[in-house]
Amino acid sequence: MKLQTNIPFFKETNNLIDYNSKIILLGSCFSENIGKKFRYLKFQSVQNPFGILFHPKAIETIIKNAVNIKDYTGKDVFFLNERWQSFEAHSQLSYSSKEEIIQQLNKASISTNKSLKNSTHIIITLGTSWVYRLKESGLAVANCHKVPKHKFRKELLSIAEIIESLAVIISLIKEINPTINFIFTVSPVRHIKDGFIENQQSKAHLISALHQIIKFHENSFYFPSYEIMMDELRDYRFYKEDMIHPNNIAVNYIWEKLSKKWFSDETLQTTEQIEKIQKNLDHKPFNSESLLHEKFIKSTEQKIKKLQEKLPHIFFNY
Repeated sequence: MKLQTNIPFFKETNNLIDYNSKIILLGSCFSENIGKKFRYLKFQSVQNPFGILFHPKAIETIIKNAVNIKDYTGKDVFFLNERWQSFEAHSQLSYSSKEEIIQQLNKASISTNKSLKNSTHIIITLGTSWVYRLKESGLAVANCHKVPKHKFRKELLSIAEIIESLAVIISLIKEINPTINFIFTVSPVRHIKDGFIENQQSKAHLISALHQIIKFHENSFYFPSYEIMMDELRDYRFYKEDMIHPNNIAVNYIWEKLSKKWFSDETLQTTEQIEKIQKNLDHKPFNSESLLHEKFIKSTEQKIKKLQEKLPHIFFNY
């Protein structure tokens, strides 16, 4: 008896991700989940230098500034609730010192510029079409930072506006890195604070825009994270306790789909080796002074040495 519907998958034939690839991940909190998997498995990756970015306009802003190497100054930050913040960044980049936040914003901008220039793949995860615009400037902010609601105008980006924003993102990045591969996906996290119907409309706008944009841009691809969650994992046992965010089982399931589609067979074998090493390093021995444990440590070190002979840029903490 078949108890699940499966989205048909085909492995990409070109531009696959391997351990020589350099990856930058930008976007919603689901990109954080996937980014952790890339880091754990020792891929060369950079994740959200400006923190979590939920909508395409926020991503467009930081890419535009990074490509142009914007010099952040005091005009780009504000003080609220005893913290210095920026409307262009997530609250992860909030500090008690004005000088420190400016320094960190410029550091993030330089890091983003460098990663965009050097990366072979960029994975962009879009979370929502809803944006909050500052009434004063019209900026679609990356985060409201608990600023009073009356300062903003909430609006739903149209499909045309999202397409325009994505086109700008692709064009800007290709100016400095013409051969980069774009992997777009829609976050499976539901933004039900906007409303259940409003969330579905928001996701529909993102999906429609993405499918139109990849038709006209070379090396642009779509990965169905949202569809996997909705169609293959349509059960609340795959959610965290808040019933909104995918749990570890769901994240691992979507990761497996992503890796089977985008990793070569050799890369998949290497990820298995690295995962075994990581589990060995996390192992807590019953008796750390036993001969058996000493043998276990030496075996793990030999596996690391053998792997590093092939991939010298990989390091482990042990």
